[in-house]
Amino acid sequence: MDTEGGSSGLAKSAAVKLSEMGERTKQLGTAMKDPHQQRRIMLVIVCVALLLDNMLYMVIVPIIPDYLADLESEQSEHVHVVIHPNTSANSTSQAKSNKDNFDVQIGVLFASKAILQLLVNPLSGTFIDRVGYDIPLLIGLTVMFVSTCIFAFAENYATLFVARSLQGLGSAFADTSGIAMIADKYTVEAERSKALGIALAFISFGSLVAPPFGGVLYEFAGKRVPFIVLATICLADGVLLLTVIKPFSNRTRENMPVGTPIYRLMIDPYIAVVAGALTVCNIPLAFLEPTIANWMESTMHSTKWEMGLTWLPAFFPHVLGVYITVKLAAQHPNLQWFYGALGMVIIGASSCTVPACKTFGQLIAPLCGICFGIALVDTALLPTLAFLVDVRHVSVYGSVYAIADISYSVAYAMGPIVAGQIVHNLGFVQLNLGMGLVNVLYAPALLLLRNVCQMKPSYSERDNLLEEAPQGLYDTIKMEERRGKKKGYSSAGNCLPVDENGFDPFRAQRSLSEESSGPEYT
Repeated sequence: MDTEGGSSGLAKSAAVKLSEMGERTKQLGTAMKDPHQQRRIMLVIVCVALLLDNMLYMVIVPIIPDYLADLESEQSEHVHVVIHPNTSANSTSQAKSNKDNFDVQIGVLFASKAILQLLVNPLSGTFIDRVGYDIPLLIGLTVMFVSTCIFAFAENYATLFVARSLQGLGSAFADTSGIAMIADKYTVEAERSKALGIALAFISFGSLVAPPFGGVLYEFAGKRVPFIVLATICLADGVLLLTVIKPFSNRTRENMPVGTPIYRLMIDPYIAVVAGALTVCNIPLAFLEPTIANWMESTMHSTKWEMGLTWLPAFFPHVLGVYITVKLAAQHPNLQWFYGALGMVIIGASSCTVPACKTFGQLIAPLCGICFGIALVDTALLPTLAFLVDVRHVSVYGSVYAIADISYSVAYAMGPIVAGQIVHNLGFVQLNLGMGLVNVLYAPALLLLRNVCQMKPSYSERDNLLEEAPQGLYDTIKMEERRGKKKGYSSAGNCLPVDENGFDPFRAQRSLSEESSGPEYT
């Protein structure tokens, strides 16, 4: 009897625990369905994807040159023993030629990612506008996972080149769709700036932490371990995306409007100015990354650990710049152009002072200034792109953030190839002075954006941006839902009711009211 009683008690206890687990699972499922909770999880997924992409971009910096040098030395020794068993060494001129060829190979390998990303982005932006943001993000994560696995097990230059190029293909989908998804989900200006600022912080963290991360693991665990770790994180992020967002069952965007073609966005003068600023402000970072290590070694005789940690201190002023810009944008949204212009001036001044540094400690200050300025420009201008699309085009963001990605890719495609040639022909000092001057001279162009806030309503939603009456049942329902959530306009933003193009958002509301009071849709 005691045995039966004990068994009955265990069964009841197990049943209670199963019931509790079922209740918790149900609560978790309910939380996942909550739009605000799902939006936060979406932001985490996108930020992890951006972190991975930028870590993959920079993690190879301390690994691949050393690994390729070892491969080349092994091959040259083998050829040397077979063909010239009695000779001692190659001539000085041949050694110099081999070194130049090796440097070119490294530059092309580093640039191949940005070059392919540059070529694919016009297509990926259009694709994202047509199918939504979640499926392209999954495609990007899948391609990044494959490329990372290839990196881990590659044993020759050709395979590494394929892996690097595949990473560019994955980035063209993951980066663009991720940033566009944030702009689409966060429609209130202050929230959008904050969310994009968080994404930029993850981008910075990935870029600046990846070299020491890769160098330490490569030194103590071998070439494969850093890439296997990143591939595992990429796989987990993809599984989370499939579980939470469920891209293949999500049909909320089926009836959304077709986005403005990318070529029309490119000729928009306001978008063109922003895209040019994003390219120019990233040129110092893109050009210094492949050249500063050699300059540090030749001028200040820096150790390997100093060269490896060159950019790590700059992470903190970058995050500080993001935080400051988000706070200022919330209080004074009409000065976004000024924050970007100020950032470009800071970048220009910092770039010009880099060659004057004589020690590693002195070098940290201008590099921190460059990253602080980049944070100001990116955090101010990336939300501006969404605002411009909201007020001047259709509120679909794939193509406009493909243009932003193209802007970054132009700088990082030229950096590894062009920067070395400039240093070789003109010198490191001239390179930095030129980059600084270009940034300072471009800053006044952002004055063109000073009236952007006057061109748009104080919150960027599609309902009040339609110049015509709603097209079909879907537009009408969505507009009525949004009007129910937001009664009138927010007073923050100091925006005029009529933009310079003559568009009156209040007239759009009146058109909606007149149509909704007529015959109902059937």
